Amino acid sequence: MLKENFNDLISFLAVARERSFTKAAAKLGVSQSALSHAIRGLEERLALRLLTRTTRSVAPTEAGEKLIASLEPRFAEIEGELEALSEMRERPAGNIRLTAGEHAVDYVLWPVLKSFLARYPDIHVEITVDNALTDIVSGRFDAGIRLGEQVAKDMIAVRIAPDMSMAVVGAPAYFARCGVPGTPQDLQHHACINMRLPTMGGLYAWEFEKNGQQIKVRVEGQLTFNTLKQRIDAAVNGFGLAFIPDDSVADDISQGRLVRVLREWCEPFPGYYLYYPSRKQHTTAFALFVDALRYRPGG
Repeated sequence: MLKENFNDLISFLAVARERSFTKAAAKLGVSQSALSHAIRGLEERLALRLLTRTTRSVAPTEAGEKLIASLEPRFAEIEGELEALSEMRERPAGNIRLTAGEHAVDYVLWPVLKSFLARYPDIHVEITVDNALTDIVSGRFDAGIRLGEQVAKDMIAVRIAPDMSMAVVGAPAYFARCGVPGTPQDLQHHACINMRLPTMGGLYAWEFEKNGQQIKVRVEGQLTFNTLKQRIDAAVNGFGLAFIPDDSVADDISQGRLVRVLREWCEPFPGYYLYYPSRKQHTTAFALFVDALRYRPGG
């Protein structure tokens, strides 16, 4: 009954607006006889005359005018909502929640987001900067960004950055005062700026590799941070050596504020991946976001 009434109400409004069965039938794409039958059926169910018909015109009755006044704003609201949905298809909208480490946000995510958000103003992105290996499912995140080796096997992983390398760096004044290490083991005799691991709370052992030989060195020094910016600043100010992603200190090296050593022991390793649960259904906004971040070699 509801569906039947709904269709007949649309027919009634068309006739009332056009003041003609012929014009309304043409606009609706139905025959004039079918339209007359629909209006007659609606009037019979309501037990009210809604339209006054003459050989030359059609006009709403008092009951018809009352019904028009009630229906038109409601149908206008429905049409507006449908238009809004169409607008969402043309201009993708939605919310995306991400978790990522500090370096990934600064050097991979944010450079892409600046142009992405400008292009899609109705997409909103929330970023939680966290160096820990956050569980994105329990944390209700749409996705996370981590190094390839840290992504769980049951996740979909999309590469978003090239291979990366670490760099041992120090200020020129530090090397003039303390000398230059020749091997990773020499770092045990230098002041080093440590990093506190967010997961187990231990200190990060600096990892090196050369020609297949892997070495982990536990270093010591006056300072320990769990943030990237402060480790770089401490190294620039001569407090010791830091072990930092090389792209984050490229400017400091080129400007002479820092000097890189042990380069041959810092071989490239897989960079960052965006990862998310394989079973999760994502929106158009998320699909566009993934495509914008996707790493394209040579692109």
